Amino acid sequence: MITKTAMITICGRPNVGKSTLTNALVGEKIAIVSPKPQTTRTRILAVASRGQTQFVFADTPGFHRARTKLGSYMDDVVRQSVADVDAVVLMVEPVPSVGDIEKKLIGRIRETGAPAVLAINKADTVEDKGNLLPVIAAYSGEYDFAAIVPISARTGDRVEELLEELDKFAQPGPALFPEDVISDQPEKQICAEIVREKLLLSLDKEIPHGTAVVVTKFAERDDGSDIIDMDVTIYCEKQSHKGIIIGKHGAMLKHIGELARRDIESFMGTKVFLQTWVKVKENWRDSDALLRNFGFTDT
Repeated sequence: MITKTAMITICGRPNVGKSTLTNALVGEKIAIVSPKPQTTRTRILAVASRGQTQFVFADTPGFHRARTKLGSYMDDVVRQSVADVDAVVLMVEPVPSVGDIEKKLIGRIRETGAPAVLAINKADTVEDKGNLLPVIAAYSGEYDFAAIVPISARTGDRVEELLEELDKFAQPGPALFPEDVISDQPEKQICAEIVREKLLLSLDKEIPHGTAVVVTKFAERDDGSDIIDMDVTIYCEKQSHKGIIIGKHGAMLKHIGELARRDIESFMGTKVFLQTWVKVKENWRDSDALLRNFGFTDT
């Protein structure tokens, strides 16, 4: 029975492993992951229970220098997510210096007064663990963290130890979400994000960052087959990008669709008939109206 809860924000620079950690904490894939920065665009709430504690984690976009209105929206999400929580996890890489982005995030944490835990991710890439000591020293000199835990979000190493530290900030109270809920994201949104993940993994350079994915049909067949019919529209910024996404004779779009369908079927636990289309919306990342249409509402 849940007797206490903890609202935790996970923040850090792009591509530091926030979504990988979120998935590891929940035990299921609810946040998409790719080697490219700015993979996460919105705040995703992930729910995990350990013993009598229900943890609600906010996986935030990577904090970066915004160049578009979408980028500004993402940075605003980070700034606001650090406020009004029980604790903050600052994720960093095992580098023995504090970068400008980390200093800005620490400044934001200091302003809110929220307790913070430092998670040094990718510790599995450091062969001599003694090399983590200068990293710990650098961040300890910058801020008085409640705890510092080297982890590997990819392998799950010491993730449970991180949870034990965060449990210290849990507040008495009933569960915030039902036991069978693992995210605040609707199934349609998670499916759209899975398609976008495959775009990020399959396409090079800037093209995938200029895409948005919208599920326009999500319906279970009434013939008893449990098959879900799903229509997805991929929006891009240029006609030339549309051609690249579709590929020669539609090969790239078919490849992206097949990869996405497998993951969506695994997530939904049933067969999915997925159809995809590609449309051009020029400069949508700087359009207030289109950002709202694509779900990036004002924060």
